[in-house]
Parts: sequence; C-alpha cells; structure tokens
Amino acid sequence: MAAAGGNGVMRGFGDLEAVIMDIMWRRDTPATVRQVQQQLASARPVAYTTVMTVMDNLFQKGFLQRQMSGRAWSYKPSASREQYTAQLMRDALEAAGDQSAALAHFVASMSESQSQMLRWLLRRRAPGGR
Repeated sequence: MAAAGGNGVMRGFGDLEAVIMDIMWRRDTPATVRQVQQQLASARPVAYTTVMTVMDNLFQKGFLQRQMSGRAWSYKPSASREQYTAQLMRDALEAAGDQSAALAHFVASMSESQSQMLRWLLRRRAPGGR
C-alpha cells in the first residue's frame, strides 16, 4: 500500500478503518455493513455493530458515501485509494517546513522506475495545471 505506515495501516485511519477502507477500495460495487462484516469474518471476526459504527464514522469523516438501499445503507468510497494517497502526499508537503527539502528527500528515496514515472508525468503535465 503506497500510503501505509510501517505497520501497514493507512495513515489517517485507525486499524479497523484501514481494513474496511481496503475492502471498500477493492470492491467494484457499493457494499452494506453486513457484506463488509461477512468479508471481515474469515480473517478478523468483528461484531456487526462495530463494523456499522466504524463505517458510519468513515461516512461522517467524508471517506465513504452512502445511499439507502432497501432497509440498509449501501456505502462506497468518496475517493479512490490513489486519490486518497495523493491527498496524503499533498498534506505532508504542505506541512513541511521546507517544501524543497522535503521534495528532494522524497525524490531521493524513489526507485529508478518511480523517478522515471515522475519525470514522464511532469513532462505530460499541462502548463499551469495542478
């Protein structure tokens, strides 16, 4: 996971929030709390009410959208994993005391293929685009 901390948890999410967001990002369709709870059950048994609370919290924080589907809420991510990761990167850069130094350290830590991809993306970038 690109934006994972040392323990594999997405920064900005608690442990269970990160697991639930991973499930949601891997799905092609929206999911109910029951569907997510059942998907969690094989690896990590969690009570339905716990999953419901965490998914409601993710909705309240803006990470999930929801729509009533029958008698249950159906949830989907508000942004893709890649969009979320990009926002984490922007937030980290904006929080840096010296953005040039932070970018230099970031670029220095990239693999050759990552730096080639960055150069390619910068060449493609529209003038004045963000």
